[in-house]
Parts: sequence; C-alpha cells; structure tokens
Amino acid sequence: MVWVEHFLIKYPELAVFLAISIGYLIGGIKFGTFSLGPVTGSLFAGIFIGQFAEVPVSGMAKSFLFLLFLFGIGYSVGPQFLQALKRDGIKPVLLAVVVCVTGLLTAVVVAKLLGLDPGFAAGLLSGALTESPAMGTATEAINALPLPEADRVRFVAHVAVADALCYVFGAVGVILFCSVVGPKLLGIDLVAEALNLEKEFGMTRKAVGVASAWHRFEMRAYRIAENAPIAGVSIADAEARFRGNRLFVQRIRRGDSILEAAPEILMRPGDIVAVSGTRQTLVDVLGPRAEEVEDRELLDVPISVSDVLLANREVAGRSIEDLANEGWARSLYLRTVTRGGQEIPLAPGITLDRGDILRLVGPEAVVSNAAKRIGVVVAPTTTTDFFVLGLAIFLGGLVGVLVTFPIGNMRISLSTSVGTLLLGLLVGHLRTHFPLFGRIPDAAVSLMTALGLAAFVAMTGLHAGPVFTSAIAEAGIGLLFGGMIVTIMPMIVGLYFGRYILRMNPILLLGGLAGAQTMTAAMAAVQDRSGSTVAVLGYTPAVPIGHIMLTTWGTVIVGIVAGSN
Repeated sequence: MVWVEHFLIKYPELAVFLAISIGYLIGGIKFGTFSLGPVTGSLFAGIFIGQFAEVPVSGMAKSFLFLLFLFGIGYSVGPQFLQALKRDGIKPVLLAVVVCVTGLLTAVVVAKLLGLDPGFAAGLLSGALTESPAMGTATEAINALPLPEADRVRFVAHVAVADALCYVFGAVGVILFCSVVGPKLLGIDLVAEALNLEKEFGMTRKAVGVASAWHRFEMRAYRIAENAPIAGVSIADAEARFRGNRLFVQRIRRGDSILEAAPEILMRPGDIVAVSGTRQTLVDVLGPRAEEVEDRELLDVPISVSDVLLANREVAGRSIEDLANEGWARSLYLRTVTRGGQEIPLAPGITLDRGDILRLVGPEAVVSNAAKRIGVVVAPTTTTDFFVLGLAIFLGGLVGVLVTFPIGNMRISLSTSVGTLLLGLLVGHLRTHFPLFGRIPDAAVSLMTALGLAAFVAMTGLHAGPVFTSAIAEAGIGLLFGGMIVTIMPMIVGLYFGRYILRMNPILLLGGLAGAQTMTAAMAAVQDRSGSTVAVLGYTPAVPIGHIMLTTWGTVIVGIVAGSN
C-alpha cells in the first residue's frame, strides 16, 4: 500500500476527487429514510483516506471553494430572507432565532463543562446542529487566533473529528424529534392536524396522502345544445357562473368562422366553444352536461408556460384567491409556486411573497401580460455574471476582515466567510428588485453549493484523517453525549416556545424546527407522516435564518472558547 500513499501525497487533487466520489456513494446509502448525505459522506471519506496517507491540503483551495459555496447559499436564500422578516411568517423566523441561539448557548456550556479546545467545540456545534458550513467559518476563526502554528493546525483537525462524531445523531435526532417525538410531546395527531390546516388554507384532498390545488391546464371543445343553460348568455355571464371552477371560453366556432372570445359575445345553440380549465374540472363539471367535439383548428391556441419571479410590491402579500379574481388573471392558471428552493402547496388562501417563482400557464398573450404585472419572466440562461460574482465575494471578504467585535480579551473579525455569505444574501435580494442584475444559472449555483461544500469538507477530512484516532481518544465519549445534548436542547426549547409563546400551528411549528436546523430530511419526514406537504410553509421562512445564524456561530464559538481559555 506504500505506492498508494505516495501517489495520493504526490497528487493531492486526485485524493480530493476520490473523497468526493466515495462521499457521494456513502451519502446516498439509505437506512430507512435516513442517509448521511453527500457532504457528511465526503467528510467520512476524507477521514478514511487520511488513514492511509497524510495528503497535503491547500489552504487557498479550501478557502476558494468554501467562499463559492457561501456566496451560492446567500444568493439562493437572498430573495426570501428579508421577506421572511416582513411577512406573516415572522413566527417561524422568531422560532429559528430561538432555536439557533439555544443551540449556540448549549454548545458553549457543554464545551466548557467538557474542557474542549476551540476545534472540538466548533465541531461539536457544526455536527450536533447539522450545519457543515460552520466548519468553514470556525476554521477561518481558528487560523486567525494568536496561537502557535502547530496548535492552530491541531484545532482545525479537531473540528472535523468532532463534527464527524456528532453529526450522525444530530441528523437522526432532528428527524426523529420533528416527526415522532415532537408530535408525542404536543399530544397531536399529525394527519388530523395537517387536514385541519389544509382546510384553513382552502386545500382539498383528491386522494389519500395527496394535497392538491389547481391541476394541469387543458383546453377542450364543446357544442352548445338548444336547451343548454348558457345558450343566449354572454361569455362574461357564463364564466361568472363557473367562477369557482375557473373555466374560461377562449374561442368560438360559429359556422365556418372562428371568433376570438370577448366578454360581450352571446353564445348561441350550435356554437362550438373552446373552454380552458383544469382537466378534472372539465371532466367533472362540463363532461356530463355538454357534447365534446374534436376541433383541431378551434383548439389551436398558442399556450405559454413561464416561470415568473414575483417582484411587484402590489402583488406581494396577496392570496392566490384574491389575485385569481383580477381581470388580467382571466384564462391564467398557476401550476406551481417555488419559495426558497422548495415547492409549496397551492390553495386559495396561500399568500404569495416577493421572491416566489410562479409557474404560469395560459394563452401566450395572457401569460405575457400577467408576467409584466407580477414581475419578470425567469428565462433560462447559460451565462454567469462573473463581474458581480467576483466583486461580491471580494467586497464581502473585505467587509468581513474590517468588521470586528470583542469577545473576552480578544477582537474577532466577522471573517471573510460570513462577509461573503452576507454579500451573497444581498445580491440574491437585489434580484427581486432588479431581476437582470447578477444573473447566475440555477445549474451554476447548484454546482457552487454542492461541489464547493463537498470538496471543502473532503479536504477537511483529509487533513483530520491522520489524527482522527488520537483525537477521538483525547476527546473521549463525553463529546458524543455532549453532542446529543446540543442536538436535543434547541429542539425542546423551540417546541415549547413555538407552541405556547408563539402559539404556532403544530404542523408549521414542526416544519419551522426542521428549517431552523436546516434539515430538509426532517421536514420531509413530517410531510411523510402527516400525509401532507403543508409543513413546508413553516420550513421556508425558518431555513434562511438557520443558514445565516448557524454558519456564523462557527466564528462565534471559536472566539468564546478561545477567549475563555
């Protein structure tokens, strides 16, 4: 095996790619509904490879990849961050703040009781609270400490060791707490609570375990019979009779002529009308009442499907039902709403916010007009604005270096990591005002966040690998149990604070707890056990707060522990 060691040491970049590959393989293995995920998998893979070779790790490469990741995260959550602070989702935001602060305080207390060094303390926090980016901010803070180089290198290695030791229970603990323990402590039936919340928002179940709103758009042609109720009625009056079903007349065939729909046109017996609506509505409402006709020419209406970024203040804050009654929404259908990267359930009572991505379906002219009123069409792009990307990371790092705050007898800088995260947040937010500013394709953002963090964590694991066994022996079993306390305490405090102080709906509360811990798998577990997607409405306002605060805590806990030693 000597040749393997020499090869990995000579070509460290290949060792990183090997760690990422093995990490994604490990991370994809499922134990029931639980999996480590690619980031933690890459950490374990790096530690494993580090057992065979002391692979040299470039500090600059680690920082470069981590800053790309942080900018990508900030850019992604930016459109929703400030909106989360303003809208009626303020309760999940307050919940996230309490959970994150409790997590930090608990980690500090446990670190002091166990006598942990700054590296072990930071890894305890990042692993137990399942926020791997905190490893990066902690690493930067450790490297800035006025300590001998050997101590800084050892502390950085300890970050990865403690994170690896505490992460598994951190992830499993949050998933089980949100989906099993939390509901039992609250004494609720998840399925019943989800049904009640869906009714409150105006959602209806079409099948067991499926929450549904407006379905896929279709257009069909029907012949008006002599005795039809709409014969002799204007298009406007006929559509008003089916307002709740959102059925719209698009065109009329009268003899050999095709007429474009206008509100004042009277429909006559023998006319063939092209009607748009959801497939289920057309089948259930018109199917039994009218004769369906195959008329390709009549149905040949240009239909557009567009993703629109909601940026108009006059539209933001209004419910789907309210907007559906606008004149410009005639013949318009809402297929999906994506908020903070998560698709949220559709229902008449759901409120839309700036930064939401709306997928609209309807006649081309209608969609184009609606898009202008709502915001701007998010057209696919393959070009990255590297000017904004590079300048934002530079300015963010500069701000992070210049801004300092006192901890004990030291002054700790905000750090280039946190500064970059905040500038990414700002650029992402500015997109809701200037949609063409700083455009980065979704695929590019995904690569920055996924590869950036996985590679950074893999290199951290490679660095920690050679000292992993000795570090575990030094930390002892107390670190593992301490991590369990750090995982559970914020969940318990957040559960009772959210239920009895904020008086949150239990489903939104559990989704908010998952968001505060940035644990998407926990939110998915709540959805699975409740048979409803509605928990995501509590998750989306909380998750950007969780990302910002928990990532920053890496810097803070290093400063607190180092300052008290």
